[in-house]
Amino acid sequence: MAFKPAVLGLEDGSVFFGYSLGAEGETGGEVVFNTSMTGYQEILTDPSYRGQIVVMTYPEIGNYGVNDEDVESDRVQVNGFVIKELSPIVSNWRAKGDLDSYLRSYGVVGIWGIDTRALVKKIRERGVVRGVISTEDLDPKSVVQKARSIPDISKQDLVSQVATREIYYWDEADWDLFKGYRKRLNDRPLLAVIDFGVKYNILRRFTAEGVRVAVLPPGLPFEEIEALKPDGIFLSNGPGDPQNVVYGIELAKRFFGRLPVMGICLGHQIIGIALGAQTYKLKFGHHGGNHPVKNLLTGKVEITAQNHNFAVDENTLPKEVEVTHVNLLDGTLEGMRHSRWPIMSVQYHPEASPGPHDSYYVFREFKRLMEAS
Repeated sequence: MAFKPAVLGLEDGSVFFGYSLGAEGETGGEVVFNTSMTGYQEILTDPSYRGQIVVMTYPEIGNYGVNDEDVESDRVQVNGFVIKELSPIVSNWRAKGDLDSYLRSYGVVGIWGIDTRALVKKIRERGVVRGVISTEDLDPKSVVQKARSIPDISKQDLVSQVATREIYYWDEADWDLFKGYRKRLNDRPLLAVIDFGVKYNILRRFTAEGVRVAVLPPGLPFEEIEALKPDGIFLSNGPGDPQNVVYGIELAKRFFGRLPVMGICLGHQIIGIALGAQTYKLKFGHHGGNHPVKNLLTGKVEITAQNHNFAVDENTLPKEVEVTHVNLLDGTLEGMRHSRWPIMSVQYHPEASPGPHDSYYVFREFKRLMEAS
């Protein structure tokens, strides 16, 4: 196959030359890296990556192709994709196509053939950088200047780009080797999922645990949520700065003490802000399927999947909030619960996809919290 040349320019002046991957054209965004060895299709379709260009640290990507089942939303969400080596062969019995064609079908611009080790080292040392991938403009100075003009991700409204616009009910549970995703119709408890960019596997995990799931658009009047008579409120993951999600913060405050409330990732950060804590941006974020987290309640260490650029500042938590999980790589806050109200949240992704299943118990715990309330 013949590939067109492509270039990746960073705001610090760095330029990487490689080959076009996916659609031709130009794209920009915040450049982050993911350390997962597999699961690139789940990563590509994760709404939390909206606004970002994802770099895979594993050297060869695309070897098992793509299919119709390993998705976390209805489309590819990343702004761009960067890999070292594009596999020329697709070898998997579930594959329905190849990575290059998949990205092209969604109009996503990528680049392959660059030194991703050097790129990741630069991000680790300098922090997250803005970048531009182009197959049209190969002038180094030009693409660097374009990278510098990209708006800060904290100033962008990304949630509205990925959230649902209408209410729907979810009935898909875990995947079966012979039957695919199983259907399961549950009655109660009813969980109102506020969609800031929810991953499908979060919905699947709740459904598999016997929870009825209603997915609601952000901005839905509080009275309409109450009219559904939910047994619990779930604040989902999603892209961008939690401080921008004013609706989510106000919604959390409204239901604190009235219904069980849970959050994952962005939802966790929203709960933290609603409780009075502060959030901050990590140097280069946590993105991957191999982050060790210690459960302080059990003393056990879980290997977790993570995807976030912001974190809750533990030192600003009110005294009523107990830290339940901590990241063993950098000591950041990974989980918390309230001492009086039925509130719990985790920063990592217990639903995996991609990643280990060590933390599936989180969904059972919240179901019990809803049933008890």
